[in-house]
Amino acid sequence: MNMTGGNIKILSGTSNRPLAESLASEIGLSISKANVGQFSDGEISINILETVRGADVYIVNSTSKPVNDSLMELLIMIDACKRASAGRINAVIPYYGYARQDRKARPRDPISAKLVADMITTAGADRILTMDLHCAQIQGFFDIPVDHLRGNTLLTDYYESKFEDNMGNLVAVSPDLGSVARTRSFAEKLDIPIAIIDKRRPRPNVSEIMNIIGDIKGKDVILVDDMIDTAGTICNAANAIKERGANSVYACCTHGVFSGNALEKIEKSAIDHLIMLDTIYFPEEKRLSKIKVLSTAKIFADAIYRIHEGLPISRLYD
Repeated sequence: MNMTGGNIKILSGTSNRPLAESLASEIGLSISKANVGQFSDGEISINILETVRGADVYIVNSTSKPVNDSLMELLIMIDACKRASAGRINAVIPYYGYARQDRKARPRDPISAKLVADMITTAGADRILTMDLHCAQIQGFFDIPVDHLRGNTLLTDYYESKFEDNMGNLVAVSPDLGSVARTRSFAEKLDIPIAIIDKRRPRPNVSEIMNIIGDIKGKDVILVDDMIDTAGTICNAANAIKERGANSVYACCTHGVFSGNALEKIEKSAIDHLIMLDTIYFPEEKRLSKIKVLSTAKIFADAIYRIHEGLPISRLYD
């Protein structure tokens, strides 16, 4: 794929520059020059060092930790491009933060996912390119086109290769009821059965009771989730599965948030191996031996190529 002849610019914030550089390389481009920093009081400072007038601009920045700084970088870069007369501004957000507050679960709750969508649109974005939103309906919070890529394909390709001689013993497991649809889609691609973990807390301050719906005894189990944050859910699920006779426990996710002591929990858990995608930057020195990171650069590069050339990207969902 080579797009050096088109009027296209790739800009990057600081949250996931390695991914931005990898996808730009896949396209055959370099990251456009820009200074992204902070003033002495912590305000975000953006200075784009080359012309973007009339260009098809792709700004790559996950809204990951530090979430608010990453979000402001994205918003200010969009505004800078808009004021510099960019032809079209595409916000490439591999991980969309604030997605967990997508409805009013209790009185006086905010709907932060909608607020952030409004901010990005108001700043001047013409299109959003993202992957595995926490809730798919967040696409409807935007009044501009949203291309919602799926990470499942990368994960299923990996497991299909790893277990090509042992597919008959695999079971995909949803760690909670909220992940059932995602797990079913994952299982259908591999043509394997699914199981579901049902967690219940009978009364306050009483430990959760886990019921497993499906056959996992003697099986190689793959826990499937969109994100791992504190790792409590995935580790408790892995431990419960192992206690109930699973042969081995694998886990996979698109977004590795890893807040607090999540990595310590994973290290001590029954998880034998964890696969994640690089939508959130995860430094090499922090990676446990049981964690493997797969690159999303090619799928994002393919999507950018198709958007720029006016081609359908629906084939990327197959």
